[in-house]
Amino acid sequence: MKQSVLKGVTAAMLLAAASGAAANTLVFCSEGSPENFNPQLYTSGTSVDASAATVYNRLVDFKPGTTELIPSLAERWDISADGTVYTFHLRKGVKFQSNRYFHSTRDFGADDVIFSFMRQKDPQHPYHNVSGGTYANFESLEFGSLIKNIEKLDEHTVRFTLAHAEAPFLADLAWYFASILSADYADAMLKAGTPEKVDSDPLGTGPFVLAQYQKDSRILYRAFPEYWQGKAKLDRLVFSITPDASVRLAKLTKNECQVMPFPNPADLPKIRADSNLVVMQKSGLNTGFLAFNTQKAPTDNVRVRQALAMAINKPAIIDAIFQGTGTTAKNLLPPDVWSAASDLQDYPYDPQRAKALLTEAGVAPGTAIELWAMPVQRPYNPNARRMAEMIQADWQKVGINAHIVTFEWGEYLQRVKNGEHQAALMGWTTATGDPDNFFGPLFSCTAAKGGSNSAKWCYKPFDALITEARSEQDHQKRVALYRQAQQMMHDQMPAVMIAHSTIFEPVRKEVTGYQVDPFGKHLFWQVDLK
Repeated sequence: MKQSVLKGVTAAMLLAAASGAAANTLVFCSEGSPENFNPQLYTSGTSVDASAATVYNRLVDFKPGTTELIPSLAERWDISADGTVYTFHLRKGVKFQSNRYFHSTRDFGADDVIFSFMRQKDPQHPYHNVSGGTYANFESLEFGSLIKNIEKLDEHTVRFTLAHAEAPFLADLAWYFASILSADYADAMLKAGTPEKVDSDPLGTGPFVLAQYQKDSRILYRAFPEYWQGKAKLDRLVFSITPDASVRLAKLTKNECQVMPFPNPADLPKIRADSNLVVMQKSGLNTGFLAFNTQKAPTDNVRVRQALAMAINKPAIIDAIFQGTGTTAKNLLPPDVWSAASDLQDYPYDPQRAKALLTEAGVAPGTAIELWAMPVQRPYNPNARRMAEMIQADWQKVGINAHIVTFEWGEYLQRVKNGEHQAALMGWTTATGDPDNFFGPLFSCTAAKGGSNSAKWCYKPFDALITEARSEQDHQKRVALYRQAQQMMHDQMPAVMIAHSTIFEPVRKEVTGYQVDPFGKHLFWQVDLK
């Protein structure tokens, strides 16, 4: 297809013309460009939407729109009495996609599962270092040491043996990094000397095939006719990359796209008044926070972190930025996640106490701190720039001069991962609903080493708590341990928890079958247009 920028209805018309029929095309106004098309390598929701949610499947998944775990590429599984051996019975007759580089001839099987996990686990694996070789989610869960062995019992049976019982293990396999890639495609690309094609030109077992990508412009997918759950109702799916929320809304209003994420909260009344649009919503399992780099002065000092937390007027931020779409956060865990410590007392907004703490910590008035603001809207932060400006004004009142810094989204994430920031607005939407999916990836010592621990916080007592909770089989004991962990985070303040938000997604009224995903993904296999 000719390399041209196709937008909205024009895209749909041209695609239909190119296919010789009126292709059923849905345009999704995506908020940004993916970092890559391999969800093993990246953690942002933007990249997940473009790969894990479209191209790939996992052994287990969640029932759309819910947190209920269901079979996917594994049709059933057995777990040993001691919780250390998981035997997965794989679905038969599942086809892999093909592209111009590789035509799949073998059905999905045990070899693909082993390749997908061993690439991440084994430093000597030929694919381990391809495309940068950083597996933040796999490593944050310490899967490298947890998974002792993966065995192929036959073409359709795989056995995982764990070093110890791990309560969230099954739910973790529904996480995006556990997507199953084609071992045959990987072998072919390795022989061709182009192994990175596996990550840039993905082939999975999912409902949509990546047909074309024009960075910062659009992604074109076509329905995979041999998808094991049945061909998608849509023939084409277009991601029209539109970072500005007001531009996304304008496109939606003009029917240039039919689904948009992350509306400006201030626009919701106007959207609801449009008879052509429907505002869908769901309580989001997310938390927006300000991460302090605990390895850089002055935020390496706990009193400084506590002072900066007390200096932030959170209720004002919620009112101004979320405008009824969010609630003030005091814990890392959202209220709807089990073991959330609802009785924990948050720090009060207290500029005078903050000033006193800064003086005690030896921080002179006029001290400068870089305050990083992400350039895109997220479920947990509809306007990071405005939030940063409000925090900047709050900190000014206690003698801290904040300088606001931002970068393009992919670069922002990489620089935070590298620890270049002093304080950075970040956030998280759980991929599994288990409390460990917040604590482990975001604040463990393992995740502080180039993972998703943006606070670079490695606190041994906390690490010991969450490690114990992960291996504990008694649910009530896990609850108690996670409640202790929340109190410890509150006392040590590696990050200021700011908000939990409700997810709002405006769609055109002709869209059917679409559901808001509590994990923040955007799923289109079951979607149709009337």
